[in-house]
Amino acid sequence: MSDEQRISTASRRIAAPAERIFELIADPARQPEWDGNDNLSQAPSGRRVTAAGEVFAMTLTTGALRENHVVEFEEGRRIAWKPAEEGSEPPGHLWRWELEPDGDASTLVIHTYDWTDLQDPQRLVRARATTSDRLRSSIDRLAAIAEKP
Repeated sequence: MSDEQRISTASRRIAAPAERIFELIADPARQPEWDGNDNLSQAPSGRRVTAAGEVFAMTLTTGALRENHVVEFEEGRRIAWKPAEEGSEPPGHLWRWELEPDGDASTLVIHTYDWTDLQDPQRLVRARATTSDRLRSSIDRLAAIAEKP
């Protein structure tokens, strides 16, 4: 194992309440709208995440299905999941969103991709390519939706 950086993060203040932003993140059907990696195609509607331990399915643009295992959840503030191939255990990477309200109409949004525990050599190239710039792209797209009146 090398000493390479295995955690990417980006943040931005969004001019919208944390509750509105969190709804966009916690509803898998909305995620393709703001995905800065252009990797997500669709998810079933009506399956909003409400707790750690839940699993939500997502179809990728390649047609593959991912099962996302929710490992952290605090309503309106934090959500994190570990993706896995259908029927498999997560291979060791995690996506996290943290929201810090700043008054009634502004929120600091922190997006993290952590692949510290990822050992699958076939996934390492893509993991290395998931930089802060890509995370920032997701935050920017999320902001464009959340800031609409």
